[in-house]
Amino acid sequence: MTRFDPPLPFIDLAAQRRRLGPALDEAILKVVHAGAYILGPEVAEFETALADFCGARHVVSCSDGTDAIALCLMAKGVGPGHAVVCPSFTYTATAEAVARLGATPVFADVEDVTFNLDPAGIPAALATARAAGLEPVGVIPVDLFGHPADYDALAAVCAEHGLWMLADSAQGFGATYRGRRLGTFGFATTTSFFPAKPLGCFGDGGAIVTDDDGLDAVLRSLRFHGLSADRQDNDRVGLTGRLDTIQAAVLLQKLAIFDDEIAARGRIADRYAAGLADVASVPTVAADCVSVWAQYTIRVAPERRASLAAHLKAAGIPTAIYYARPVHRQGAYAACPVAGNGLPVTERLSTEAISLPMHPYLDEATQDAIVEEVRAALA
Repeated sequence: MTRFDPPLPFIDLAAQRRRLGPALDEAILKVVHAGAYILGPEVAEFETALADFCGARHVVSCSDGTDAIALCLMAKGVGPGHAVVCPSFTYTATAEAVARLGATPVFADVEDVTFNLDPAGIPAALATARAAGLEPVGVIPVDLFGHPADYDALAAVCAEHGLWMLADSAQGFGATYRGRRLGTFGFATTTSFFPAKPLGCFGDGGAIVTDDDGLDAVLRSLRFHGLSADRQDNDRVGLTGRLDTIQAAVLLQKLAIFDDEIAARGRIADRYAAGLADVASVPTVAADCVSVWAQYTIRVAPERRASLAAHLKAAGIPTAIYYARPVHRQGAYAACPVAGNGLPVTERLSTEAISLPMHPYLDEATQDAIVEEVRAALA
């Protein structure tokens, strides 16, 4: 008999729903009764609240995290002949936004400890891009699994080579780097409100955070078909990239408890580390950083990963493997340049990483049972 029947949820959105139920219902019904489904007052209210949360001047909400990246690239004029350095050990959305505009993602390796883009690998990626006849213009680090990238080191490399930096914080929004919330690094920060994200809505959604007044104005035009400020003209070619008012209303309620949930995720991560550090490679966070733990990802010997996943599944405990096939080995991106070192860390992580259930409502008894089953499988 399985330990958990029915199986545990990997991310328990129902538990959060129980906590916020009446407030969410009221917020959604308010939008329904008002009928302002597109760019209603809750959208501007949410943008202001999110800017205050991360200490930025502007937030431009949008349709999803991938469009958030694309809108920033459109504002920068990125297109054919341009190269943008990206990690390969991440979801495809980062490179997809680059490729959609006709530019070329150039893949660089990640750090062995944080899984984030390695600043030391960027020069090799730039050399690879130039050898392919491309013009490097920017770098997109990703805050993988909730841990901030090393923004000071990345900014220094970008400044040395004349590149802009766009932070992809779809998995890390809410985290802290050296005393600063993510959102004020690079020329902009993008995030996703996909339901499974640490701050998620009830569908698709995203946002761009920036301190640049001019960029803010351009982004607001681009997300609405390139419309002019007076709505009488189209100043540029844009897209339909607005956040629905209902999603903004949901996010306002979730933002109100976000700090509490971040703290809970941290406590759960600490307990996982204490229970598993002697049987698996557990993730660590730099002393001057706070992770939001979008995923709790351990590393095991490649030959043990499948048996661990099978053991936990039999016990009713779900797992997830990110990313068994890195982006540079996927069909749509197989022809994109790869930095000269061949991405050895990325290749190794793709065979070792496995993620355990992680959400703010994972109680200690359930977590202890998960730890016990992991230890039994790896003993």
